[in-house]
Formats: sequence, C-alpha cells, structure tokens
Amino acid sequence: MTAMLSVGFELFLSAILVGGGVFALIGSYGLLRLPRPMQRLHAPTKATTVGVGAALVVSAFDLLPQGQISWQELLIVLFLLLTAPISALFLAKTLILRGEADPNLPDPGTGTPWATLAQERSDP
Repeated sequence: MTAMLSVGFELFLSAILVGGGVFALIGSYGLLRLPRPMQRLHAPTKATTVGVGAALVVSAFDLLPQGQISWQELLIVLFLLLTAPISALFLAKTLILRGEADPNLPDPGTGTPWATLAQERSDP
C-alpha cells in the first residue's frame, strides 16, 4: 500500500516538475523573442518564477515519503515569490522614466504618469 502511495506521489511530483519546466521554457523563449522591453520584462518575471518555484517545491518535498522536508527550498520559493514582482516593478518604472516603455500605454486616469514620481525636467 505504501509503495502505491509512493509511486503516486512521485508521479505527482514529476507532473509538477514537468509543468514548471514548461513554464520556464516559455518564459525564456519570451525573453528572447518578444519585441519590446516591457514585454521582455513580463515573460521571465512571471513564467520563469513559476518554473523555478515548481522545481524548488519538488526538491523540497522529494524526501516527504521518508518523513523529511527541505525547509531551505521552501524559504527560497517564498523569497523568490516576494522579490521577483518587486524587482519587475522597479525595472518597469525605470523603463517608463527613461522613455523606453511602450508609447501606447493607456492613460492611468490619475493625471500623473504611470506609477512614477512626476518631476519637472530642466534641460539646459
């Protein structure tokens, strides 16, 4: 009975690992092939984060049938899921301030630029 549960658990972990690999592959392909910087930023921060997170979760729960869990990998997943969106936000703000964002961004409706500090530029 426990051998059947172990095989089922291993198949479940394998499915998560393959799904995460597909996400990582799609994110990497998007990073290479998407035309604009904001689009290239979106692909790895979303899809690759899910792919790496899935691989780390599988690594953490691999020894669960023996009664062990690797807490270090789970903490890395938590850190990754907290820091990737924040770093993507700052990169997007930088692209907007440098004028490298998509020129067809919709109006935010607030009277100020997109999530940036509106400063007057004084060009000499």
